[in-house]
Amino acid sequence: MIVIFLGPPGAGKGTQAAYISARRDIPQLSTGDMLRAAIAAGSDVGRQAKAIIDRGELVSDDIVAGIISERIDMADCARGFLLDGFPRTVEQARMLDEMLTRKGKSLDCVLLLDVDHDALEARRAKRVAETEAAGAPPRRDDDPATFAKRQGVYREQTAPLVPHYEAQGLLKTIDGMQPVEAVSAEIDSVLDAC
Repeated sequence: MIVIFLGPPGAGKGTQAAYISARRDIPQLSTGDMLRAAIAAGSDVGRQAKAIIDRGELVSDDIVAGIISERIDMADCARGFLLDGFPRTVEQARMLDEMLTRKGKSLDCVLLLDVDHDALEARRAKRVAETEAAGAPPRRDDDPATFAKRQGVYREQTAPLVPHYEAQGLLKTIDGMQPVEAVSAEIDSVLDAC
């Protein structure tokens, strides 16, 4: 089973992706984790990425796609995988489609966690308060300005994936406003039907 997870920052993707990964026994592939692993492994793509990062530049779509291509060829991905953080743009989605086609694979489902913007802000504020109450500094991405910027980037770059995958009949919308357990149950139901 090959699944993409979509949703704005703070929607609960990380929580639900970890649940799906454990429940379905498929790896959760995070682009950031894969990038760090490719660099640590010293693969060709990892060396290219390291050189770009060392220059303070963003890693190109081609390099990210190369890292994903290498990763999904590993044995633990034979039964499927969950993509979290890729694709982020329609162009990356096209690259992924081409890559999967070359490998004789295809997407089973794209899950969209649908959450109200005001609820996202409330979740961010709650995380900050809980973190500070525990005596730890808040996450950098929970800074109000940073959080707002991330929401804007999502709306501009990633939200266009919704109609893209909807047109392919792959998009399944999950009500992310429910309690965590209810969201997980809805995801299970949707994946059982994919």
